[in-house]
Formats: sequence, structure tokens, C-alpha cells
Amino acid sequence: MKHFFKNLFGGDAATLESLSAIGVDMHSHILPGIDDGADTLERSLELVQAMQQLGYHKLIMTPHIMSDFYKNTPEIIREKLALLRTAIAEADIEMELDCAAEYYLDEVFLEKLDNNEELLTFGDKYILFETSFLNEPLNLREAIFKMRSKGYKPVMAHPERYTYFYGKFNDLVELREQGVLLQPNLNSLTGYYSPAARDVAEKLIDNELVDLVGSDVHSIKHIASLQKVLSTKYVNKLLSLPLLNPQL
Repeated sequence: MKHFFKNLFGGDAATLESLSAIGVDMHSHILPGIDDGADTLERSLELVQAMQQLGYHKLIMTPHIMSDFYKNTPEIIREKLALLRTAIAEADIEMELDCAAEYYLDEVFLEKLDNNEELLTFGDKYILFETSFLNEPLNLREAIFKMRSKGYKPVMAHPERYTYFYGKFNDLVELREQGVLLQPNLNSLTGYYSPAARDVAEKLIDNELVDLVGSDVHSIKHIASLQKVLSTKYVNKLLSLPLLNPQL
């Protein structure tokens, strides 16, 4: 395993510890076999070890919950969390593991809110949600109102990737003024998703509108990209912001 990471990073993994300033990752798809992230327990272990070598000491893993594709429940997610906790203990990997979820904003999610069903949160009742990348949901503001009225603190995952915000940066400013926390992905700083996503992420940092930052790790290729984040011009500016990650 150690040889695998040495080849991946091209050197001693200890040099990657500069991400320890973040310390806690609150958005990833590392739990095995329940969404489009790690497909096996072995892959999950590889990702946990890679995140450790990047400087993280705690992972709050957030599998997708989408009514049409990933019908995960709190019970399913906690079962996988227990499995991975046992596996890292047996592998002697030091990492604190916890779980929440990344909720897709759809009618089923609104029904869960209306019915007071259990929703997986992290920290101070933070709830991570995502939307379509192309089309702004008609019920976006309704969902935000419902989350807040139920006592949750909504966290919008990777706002820089939603193309419906492109050219409408003030809409993101307004959402944050309405109580939505913004969580860009670290890999956006490398242009991993697109130049446009990188531009929005940098603008969010410039305007000090970033509350949390996530890895959104699905696979080992995301780990390789995260290593490149360390040499981006915006990473130090990001780390100078009062991010909530270290408090989680």
C-alpha cells in the first residue's frame, strides 16, 4: 500500500500535510458500494489512507441520497460507516470517521422535510444538499426556507459547478445572505471540472463567501488532483478564510 501511494504522488506522502490546516473533510463518497464513489471496501481503505497522507484527521463521508438513483437511508449509511471503521482499525489507519449525506434537492427530499423524517447532518445541524448542474430547481428557495424553518443549516455543495449561476454571481451572494452556507470543492481550484467552475470558486474566495470546503472525493484520480491543489495560487487565500471545517 505504501508503495502504491509513493508511486501515485511521486515522493514522500509527508510533504502533502499542508492540507492539515483544513483537517476535517465534510464531503466525500468514500463509504463502500452505495453510490458512485468507492465500489469496494478495499477502495475505501485506499482513499482513507490517501486522505490521511494529505493531512486530514477526520472524514465526514456523505453518500448521495437521490430518489431515482441512490435510495440510501440513514440505516444503510451507518452500516457502511461501521464496516469501514472496523476495517481501518484492523488496517491500523488512524482516522476519525463519521457520516452525513449529500441530499439531492427533489420532491422526495421536500417530503422528508415535511414529514420530519430523520435527515443525516453534521456539525451544528448542517445539512449538505446539491441540485441539478444545468437547471435551477423551481423549488430551490422553498427548500431552503423549509430546511431553515426545521432548524437545519443548509450547505450548498459545490456551488461553483452549477452552470445556471454562471453570469449570475449575485444570485449566490443572495443565497448566502438568506442563510445558505457555500461549500466549493478543492479540486475546482485546479480547473478539474472546468475553467468556468474554477473562475467561480476563485471569485467566491475573493469575496470571502466560502464557509466550508470539501474534497468531494469519489476515486483515486480525485486524490491525485487534490495534490495539485497545493500548488494553486488560490489555496493559501482559501486557507486564510475562517473556514468551519476545523471546528467539525
